[in-house]
Amino acid sequence: MTEQKKESAGRTARRVVVKLGSGVLSGGGEGLDAATLRRLAADVAAARAAGREVVVVSSGAILAGRERLALKGRPSVQLKQAAAAVGQSRLMRAWEAAFARRGITVAQVLLTADDLRDRQRYLNARNTLLTLLRLGVVPIVNENDTVAVEEIKFGDNDGLSALVAGLVDAGLLVLLTDQDGLFTDDPRAHPDARLIPRVLPGEAPARVGRAGPWGTGGMESKVRAARQAAGAGIAAVVANGTKAGTLAALVAGREVGTLFVPHDKPLAQRRQWLAFASQPKGRIVVDAGAREALVARSKSLLASGVKSASGAFSPGDVVSLVEGGAEFARGLTNFGADELEKIRGLKTSEIEAALGHKPADEVVHRDNMAVLKP
Repeated sequence: MTEQKKESAGRTARRVVVKLGSGVLSGGGEGLDAATLRRLAADVAAARAAGREVVVVSSGAILAGRERLALKGRPSVQLKQAAAAVGQSRLMRAWEAAFARRGITVAQVLLTADDLRDRQRYLNARNTLLTLLRLGVVPIVNENDTVAVEEIKFGDNDGLSALVAGLVDAGLLVLLTDQDGLFTDDPRAHPDARLIPRVLPGEAPARVGRAGPWGTGGMESKVRAARQAAGAGIAAVVANGTKAGTLAALVAGREVGTLFVPHDKPLAQRRQWLAFASQPKGRIVVDAGAREALVARSKSLLASGVKSASGAFSPGDVVSLVEGGAEFARGLTNFGADELEKIRGLKTSEIEAALGHKPADEVVHRDNMAVLKP
């Protein structure tokens, strides 16, 4: 990306997803800070006045519930869920009040990972969000922490925001935190750490800090989310949301925080779902030659390249493709686990004799595969 393109990423994005963490929304306190929410609502209103559509991914339900219940100490998952149940309505009331001053209607959208792992529910969520934007409404998206448990959690709203950015075809993802961006080391422990202004596709992230006991993100998850968005062709910026004017500066195209440069050849929308939202039902281990054919030459996976398979998967399920112990792609398999065990290593012409039928020539067709970008 040229310097000119770098500076104009915010200015040219028609649709923007803004993720707000609890560290920003608290204003440095123990609960939601109304003045901070009003400031951020004003920034979103200004972006809309400049012709942008904005989706807000907001943390803060657990924060608001924790304040109301006067909870202290290190919480269990159940205690976080209880805090979220108390705090979610308080969070939405706070956002409604903040945006009402600008004459803007907001809508609450609660999601869990299961909502987006299922392809049809993924499309339903997309249609709802796009309809709200067409109606001039600002969606306020949050993970449904009240019912989410470890096996269905996104893990944090950073990951959720990257999925939402792909879901609505955003041009820019803004991850607002209480730090100025990504540093060469954790600046709280290393005062000499330097801000990294730009991360190119494939670059390894720096060492970063983790969230506290009541948080679920930290800088590590923001880097992961920003890289995911970049893989989908979406510019992503990690910047300081506690400073006034940060969002306005980004929308105006000025250089703030750390920019994650998007891939020049992003994943298509369907492949984004495969790569980021789907839940593989099993693993198919392939040889090095098969991986090279899939990654470098965009070929389909054939039975001859399969070394082994694990998991209980059926035709049409999502599977991980693995070589050298690392997942490098995901796709929809044309064969079940039991069938694949019988045909692994065989030529395509030998499949029917081994199974008594041949549902497909390919184990995973290239059109139903997403190669994971570094």
